[in-house]
Amino acid sequence: MEAFRLETRTWLEANCPAAMRVAQSGEDGVCWGGRNWSFESREQKDWFRLMLAKGWTVPDWPAEYGGAGLTPEQCLILREEMNRLGARPPLEGFGISMIGPALLAFGTDEQKRLHLPRIARGEIRWCQGYSEPGAGSDLAALRTSARQDGDKFVVNGQKIWTSYADKADWIFCLVRTDPAVKKQLGITFLLIDMLTPGVSTKPIRLISGSSPFCETFFDEVEVPAGNVVGSVNRGWDVAKYLLTHEREMIARGGSNLFDAEELDAAAAKAAAATGGRLSDELLRAEIARAAVNTLAFEATRLRYLEELESGGSLGARSAVLKLGGTELNKRRQELLVSLEGPGAFGWADGASLSGVGKGWLRSKGNSIEGGTTEIMLEIIAKQILELPKA
Repeated sequence: MEAFRLETRTWLEANCPAAMRVAQSGEDGVCWGGRNWSFESREQKDWFRLMLAKGWTVPDWPAEYGGAGLTPEQCLILREEMNRLGARPPLEGFGISMIGPALLAFGTDEQKRLHLPRIARGEIRWCQGYSEPGAGSDLAALRTSARQDGDKFVVNGQKIWTSYADKADWIFCLVRTDPAVKKQLGITFLLIDMLTPGVSTKPIRLISGSSPFCETFFDEVEVPAGNVVGSVNRGWDVAKYLLTHEREMIARGGSNLFDAEELDAAAAKAAAATGGRLSDELLRAEIARAAVNTLAFEATRLRYLEELESGGSLGARSAVLKLGGTELNKRRQELLVSLEGPGAFGWADGASLSGVGKGWLRSKGNSIEGGTTEIMLEIIAKQILELPKA
């Protein structure tokens, strides 16, 4: 492993362009890929192609699907060395973090050969069709229907909070195929091309002035039966696996939940403006508390991930990391607003908030996405603490 680390470090230092070692600001500079994707710079394109050639856009996937077949320990080393250099991920998206792993676990050979290499090459961008207007926390109450008609399914219904649906090429979707059985048993997991006639999207604008979220509508959408992942009426098995993997992705740092550097910088800036020390004693104490809590949370996260890298599974413990990350990020955003003062809610262009205010508003969504805080608490109580029902 030390030889692999040295080799990886040497290669990254020699090949990662300087422009790809600059921290991303929000979604600026993220390489999403997709049918209509255009690289933002020559350096971004070069970095993507170099990493693709190494199989490092999806390093843990088998080489036959575009990966490098790295072990969990090697993947951890690669992430550590990229973080040490400040190297940006060459490619991001739900294809890599969500549907790809689900296909590896549940997909047919044909589905794997068709979809996985295109995900690895950044040719297709995916979105997730889970939540509905009447089925959020109680996801199994979904009503989007799919009736079988020969060798195809005909889908009708609506999804909501579909992140980046207006930019995605394909959607992985939960649909109801048997309304007569227990609700978890009548759900099927479908893959749908967003160009299929009858699929439409409508962006949802949030209070912060912008949003990745959309409503997605299906009107007599015909989907080949070969696009079913797993078995008909057993899509809940795939859905549960994917949700756990999503939380594992968040636990790995696949979001902004664990970045405390911005708070440190803001506190230092505010202190410098007041003679080198913040005058508000309570604010100083809250910043110190946030720092200690972040370190404690990071220790827990790393302990869990060491077990994961050794071939284990987070299982229900992913709810602990999702909950902790959510609450830490919300608190961090509140402290940033406190440090900035009223200027945090200035409007950048007459239509949207500036960075700090927007981040504070956006953090409220952390309590919903990937499973609500209430659901995470219920998972922890039942599956980890094994508390009796009320």
